Amino acid sequence: MKRYFPPSELLIESNGAVYHLGVKPEQLADKVILVGDPNRVPKVAAFFDEQECDIMVREFRTITGTYKGKRITVVGTGIGCDNIDIVLNELDALANIDFDTRYEKDTLRQLQIVRIGTCGGLQEYTPTGSFICSEKSIGFDGLLNFYEGRNDVCDLAFEEAFKKHLDWSPLLCAPYTIDCDSELLERIAQNDMVRGVTISCGGFFGPQGRRLRVPLAFPQQNELVVSFEYNGYKVTNFEMESSALAGLARLMGHKATTVCLVIAHRVAKQATVDYDAKMKELILTVLDRI
Repeated sequence: MKRYFPPSELLIESNGAVYHLGVKPEQLADKVILVGDPNRVPKVAAFFDEQECDIMVREFRTITGTYKGKRITVVGTGIGCDNIDIVLNELDALANIDFDTRYEKDTLRQLQIVRIGTCGGLQEYTPTGSFICSEKSIGFDGLLNFYEGRNDVCDLAFEEAFKKHLDWSPLLCAPYTIDCDSELLERIAQNDMVRGVTISCGGFFGPQGRRLRVPLAFPQQNELVVSFEYNGYKVTNFEMESSALAGLARLMGHKATTVCLVIAHRVAKQATVDYDAKMKELILTVLDRI
């Protein structure tokens, strides 16, 4: 039996657009690029041959257009896994729910989603300026734990090894480990990106082991993260969205991965905020490969 989604669960505007994104089903392409900064949306869309729409609601900006014959939607999500929860659910609704009847469609429409972001590198082979494609993501955010099927899509043995190594505190959300889509990984990363293990944190400062004026509850966290190794995998970078993207996409039946430009090296304590040229290079690389 097909599922029905009442107005309280799926909010649709009177003009037929989904509530938070302000996008209508016909405005969504099958290939989707996510960026955190809404100001990066027009920077991606500047390479489009033509644009169909440009929609801004709150921090969410969406432009759909074509690039070298490929129809692509680029969405600015804002920062954090909580925003990814909104964006992924609404993108999936646009693709797989009939907005006229509010019933699930008979055939799955699979989206291909690549997040382009920035991150902090953690290993000697992830210096500033390098590109990391997230083969695995570890969620410190706890988001996927609210969804049925979480254990079916996660690498449970990896999770247990990680929790044991860090002596994981019961005060924290249970971390989850999710693989990105393997075909999309091969297509995007190819042979010129680091294939990494990315931790998505619930904040930029304390959760990533940055101390300013407030002392950290777990000051040894980053040292343990850097030294962790499991089946040849090491944690390569910190950011704030990849785990929710990979996890929700897997549960929904979409393909997804995250590619980040390293702008800070946490161990070497180096950083750069002048990275426009490298970001442009990354954007063009993803546009060509998505």
